[in-house]
Amino acid sequence: MPRRHEETLRKLALRDDRYIERLLADSDASKADSRLDRRTHALVRLAALIAVDAATPSYLEAIDSARASDATSDEIVGCLVAVLPTIGVARVVSAAPKVGLALGYDVDAALELQRGTGGDTPAS
Repeated sequence: MPRRHEETLRKLALRDDRYIERLLADSDASKADSRLDRRTHALVRLAALIAVDAATPSYLEAIDSARASDATSDEIVGCLVAVLPTIGVARVVSAAPKVGLALGYDVDAALELQRGTGGDTPAS
């Protein structure tokens, strides 16, 4: 009898349209079949958005979902740190202000304010 992960790998590798369409159409099915807890599922989806350099509006739903799953702002920002070695500096630097806006923090405005008051921006 095939194990669940083997069956899932087969369906994905064969592009089982019925299976994939169900996952795309039903977020509960996606969460259940991922075998991840709600918070981890939401954080993984956020990490994927960071990896593909998604547009700012895409982060709003992902972060709302993460917060609804009890992820903290620190954990959400931690996704940027976690994916940095894998996806590279450019993607993370691009995503940081977008994640900030979705969290209600305007990174660019804060940096401008800091520059205007003579504050230095740290290099590391």
